[in-house]
Amino acid sequence: MLFSTMNKSNRFRMGSFQIFDLMLNQRNIHELTCRFAAVLLLTCQCLADDGYEMDDFLKREYSLTKPYQGLGSSSSSYWDLMGNAMITTEHVRLTPDLQSRQGAVWSRVPCFLRDWELQVHFKIHGHGKKNLNGDGMALWYTKERMQTGPVFGNMNLFTGLGVFVDTYPNENKNHERVFPYVSGMVGNGTLAYEHDRDGQSTELGGCTALVRNIPHDTFLLIKYTKNRLTIQIDVDGKQEWQDCLDLPGVRLPRGYFFGASSVTGDLSDNHDLISMKLYQLTVERTPEEEEEEELIPSVDNYEHLNKVEVQEEGMSGVQLFFTIVFSVIGIFVLGVVAVVMYGRWKENSRKRFY
Repeated sequence: MLFSTMNKSNRFRMGSFQIFDLMLNQRNIHELTCRFAAVLLLTCQCLADDGYEMDDFLKREYSLTKPYQGLGSSSSSYWDLMGNAMITTEHVRLTPDLQSRQGAVWSRVPCFLRDWELQVHFKIHGHGKKNLNGDGMALWYTKERMQTGPVFGNMNLFTGLGVFVDTYPNENKNHERVFPYVSGMVGNGTLAYEHDRDGQSTELGGCTALVRNIPHDTFLLIKYTKNRLTIQIDVDGKQEWQDCLDLPGVRLPRGYFFGASSVTGDLSDNHDLISMKLYQLTVERTPEEEEEEELIPSVDNYEHLNKVEVQEEGMSGVQLFFTIVFSVIGIFVLGVVAVVMYGRWKENSRKRFY
């Protein structure tokens, strides 16, 4: 009887320990599962955040985002406003839909990153009909800052990189491109942007980007890594980058300033800058590449890039008509003069003969 009671007691204790051990194992498994899920979630968020890898991170001193606290006249601000540019809760409006306006924002802190990626969220809209709107906006990485001029509100003969979102064709003739048009240019301080020819003679390349008055967000991405310039656009609302320009051999010095500018003339639009996010890129370099230091912006084999040849304008129908008429009259007059001269010569010959 006593032995039976002890066996029951031992079985009860063994069962209690097994249940406790099972509960403990389940608790450990649950904790491990939660921890693994948390790590996996954080990893996915890092990898999926705007498509950037973990080694790529946002540099806030070169970025402009809502609520735009780092913008203004405060000594702690990273950005300066210029001209007609104004801040709202939703965007920085570079120019309103009014004639003869210009505005800009410029970073105060020079950028010394070797490899970077600039993602720009913007919106261009207005009441003007197609081809009756203008003039567009530009994004800058230049030695100069806070200057005004004819190149989308910034100075000409700039030193550095300009990326232009041109919404109006100034040269109506000999155009094979569709506007709005995105293009890039590297200036060395002596190279002029030809506004009347939409910068065709100095552009590095570009693409059509239908960005006006569309209901979804529009983005532009500028990437500079290992002397390679890449421009991509996302303007179709598909959240997919499309190639616009990819060019190796682009050499940009460090220590320049980021900016954005816009201008309107007789035609106008709202040019709204919603955000500019600059990411530092982690790129492996050789010791020789680390020692390289560019002093003047340049592009390898620049003279061999495709350039738009200057074509002489043909004569209009009216000009051609008058040219033919005057040519016929001229020939007739010459013929009459020749006949008269021949008659006189013949008459003089007869007098000498008699």
